[in-house]
Amino acid sequence: MASDLPVQSATALQALVRSKQVSSRELLTAYLDRVDRLNGDLNAVVTLDADRAMQVAAHCDEQAAHDRWLGPLHGLPCTIKDALDTAGLTTTGGAVELADRVPTEDAAAVARVRAAGAVIFGKTNLPRWSGDYQTAGGVYGTTNNPWDLARTPGGSSGGAAAAVATGLTAFEVGTDIGGSIRVPSNFCGIAGHKPTFGVVPQRGYVAHLGGGTTVADINVVGPLARTVADLDLLLAVLAGPEEPEHGWSLRLPDPAPAPWRVSVLTDDADFPVSQEVRAAVHAAAAALAGDGARVDDGAPPVSLGEAAAQFMPLITAAMALSGTPGGVDATSGEDDTAGGTAIAWLRHDTARVALQRRWRDWYADHDVLLAPAWPTPAVPHDDRSVLERTVDVDGAAVPTIVAGCWLGYAGVVGLPVTVVRVGTSRDGLPIGVQVIAGSHRDRTALAVAARLEQLLGGYTVPPYAA
Repeated sequence: MASDLPVQSATALQALVRSKQVSSRELLTAYLDRVDRLNGDLNAVVTLDADRAMQVAAHCDEQAAHDRWLGPLHGLPCTIKDALDTAGLTTTGGAVELADRVPTEDAAAVARVRAAGAVIFGKTNLPRWSGDYQTAGGVYGTTNNPWDLARTPGGSSGGAAAAVATGLTAFEVGTDIGGSIRVPSNFCGIAGHKPTFGVVPQRGYVAHLGGGTTVADINVVGPLARTVADLDLLLAVLAGPEEPEHGWSLRLPDPAPAPWRVSVLTDDADFPVSQEVRAAVHAAAAALAGDGARVDDGAPPVSLGEAAAQFMPLITAAMALSGTPGGVDATSGEDDTAGGTAIAWLRHDTARVALQRRWRDWYADHDVLLAPAWPTPAVPHDDRSVLERTVDVDGAAVPTIVAGCWLGYAGVVGLPVTVVRVGTSRDGLPIGVQVIAGSHRDRTALAVAARLEQLLGGYTVPPYAA
């Protein structure tokens, strides 16, 4: 068995399993051994279900022996972010109050992965209620970045991204409400996709006490993997209505044909970006231009400031049941206005709809917008609250919540975004780009990101795991 097997792409592993060159049990054993060897200093995988997973892997192998395939993910071992209910396996949402909680049903997305033949063998770390740009605190402590253990892998799907980057899992299923797939994918040098809002069902997403039964505004469930082709494979499994027999179905449009119409956004005086990130994003645009794309410098239809004016109050409302930054848990009844009033939410939602219309019109003449996935490469651990933290952007201390508006820019209006690595910082850290497409044009974002991956290198094994 090849020593690099655990860091191969999910699509490559799928081919090996289908051709019977590798068994599911061999794959699972390779990942469990790697978790045992590498997870200690990372603290990415926090719960294991090895015995039950080995039984599932054995069943996959028995079926494969008779050329019976359970689905497109047949026999691929994977982990799941601890924000998503996984039947029979501790699921905490990162909250100490739920440290012993074991759900009896899978989240909808987890059920789809399982039904597609994947072998779920563990859960990955996250901050409390998926509510931070780094992965620390909560139930399981701090997760480190495999490119530099002194830095964060990002949040809130930080354990997921660190596990994928290090080859502790074939792929991951995470969540993203304010950048929780995109920031960790960027910081860890992997590929991640934030689907169009509503494309993947959210049932089973645990973000507050008693959570898992409702749809959280802005939030999505999506895949993290080592290649964009893996993301495409996983999105096909995850996407679609939870109850298709109830009258509607989903067909995501095919990718826009090349040559693509591309725009770039890196400059905003109120939302500064480091010189090396700006250079990496523009280098990505130049690579596409050299490949035949039409790249323009025209301003997108919505400014970062306009988006932030709706993103900040709407995400505050969406996360109110998780507890405000001041620590008030809205489920306690201590402060029923923690997330704002209903009329205030309606006003911001009305403004959001107006922004969505402007984006719709703009995308009639564009295929994607390239933007930073964070103003800097991965940042050092910082134990201050997210409201106290700052990011060093070329010597300027930028509030972390301001930096996060680069993620809220597309998230607040529900647009699909693929993050892929396009460069390397002077400190040897990965730099990614957000490829933002029009509503339900997920496959266009994936196609452009896949071409950037081919042109600029994409994923490489981090030094910690080399």
